[in-house]
Amino acid sequence: MGPARPEVYDAIVVGAGPAGSACAVHLAARGRSVLLLDKAGFPRAKVCGEYLSPETARLLDRLGALEVVEAAARPVRGMRIVAPDGTELVAEYPRAGPHRGYRDHALAIPRLELDRILLERARAYPIDVREGFRVTDLLLAGEQVTGVRGLARDGGVEAFRGRLVVGADGRHSAVARRLGLIHPHPRLRRLALVTHLRGVERFDGHGEIYLAPPFYAILNPLRGDRCNVSVVGPLGRVAPRQCEVEARFAAWLACVPAAAARVAGATPAGPIRALGPLAYRVARPRQAGVLLVGDARGFYDPFTGEGIYTALRSAELAAEVAVAALAAGDYSQSALAPYEAGCRGAFAPKQRVSRLLQALIARRRLANLVACRLARRAELLGPLMGVLGDFVPPSQLLTSAYLRRLLL
Repeated sequence: MGPARPEVYDAIVVGAGPAGSACAVHLAARGRSVLLLDKAGFPRAKVCGEYLSPETARLLDRLGALEVVEAAARPVRGMRIVAPDGTELVAEYPRAGPHRGYRDHALAIPRLELDRILLERARAYPIDVREGFRVTDLLLAGEQVTGVRGLARDGGVEAFRGRLVVGADGRHSAVARRLGLIHPHPRLRRLALVTHLRGVERFDGHGEIYLAPPFYAILNPLRGDRCNVSVVGPLGRVAPRQCEVEARFAAWLACVPAAAARVAGATPAGPIRALGPLAYRVARPRQAGVLLVGDARGFYDPFTGEGIYTALRSAELAAEVAVAALAAGDYSQSALAPYEAGCRGAFAPKQRVSRLLQALIARRRLANLVACRLARRAELLGPLMGVLGDFVPPSQLLTSAYLRRLLL
């Protein structure tokens, strides 16, 4: 018989993906009572590029999960980038210089495996894990979030009280939605179509990116003979219905001829799933007692591959602030404000790089120009790969000197 359910949890974490499981682990490791909820049953598939940057390994190690993840993952030592005019760059994560990644390679792992590993890590702690529980509402006391209400797997309505509620429930966050915080991105309306293929040959340890504005395709080699293939393009007015996804994927892939040729002859190893609009904004909560982590905080674009890193790092930052708030018994906005400040410092610089890269790859001539410059000036590639790997400060790409050498 397990421990008795507390009347009030220290923290209720909504969403048991990477951000939620990681946040729950960090809180429980500091002796806090945690309820971890997810509407799904695990294991479950998730639309994702399934890429973990070299610096993500550091965060996994702090969770005690790196060894298990590495055993299930395929190392990716760099990226092969093909410009619209066929210019090809082969770039690897830098192994020398003042900034070093925790590993000298990225990892490719199915989300089915990654999420299972992290949830199992959470189960190793005295965390109350409830799968199949869909949060439908928040408990509020004035301007403070004090818990959640929802539907259990058997259809029964239950409510749980917590001193803090952490929304880690992704792009369709019930927590952020209930607080009216989710807003569409005003300009960047893009859709990702993602699937697994079997039999894509000749991978040499690199992921592959193919640019063909307004489209791009990313191939991420998984273990065995499977490959994650993502094609990203303009969303249009409405997202495709499920019955239209397969035709849309074929049509978009044909618009990226180099990628289409690369996967010719491969066979499907899973359904095609659509995700969009990719970019959306989430306002910061005005209520006390609530934090948002991972994709529940907002998302920009998958091109720079920071999704899992951001999920795990924001979970760490939230746990640090939550532990301090719990120790002080203060769950006000001012007590939780250091979390948003920490997130701005950790993520805003790379978001600026992401916006810059999106502007470049959206224009054929600019994409060709930048690829040509990088092909001729290999010393510019190292900092770029280090930033994409989450271990070189993005400020190194945002200097006038770097941008002049890249564009002039």
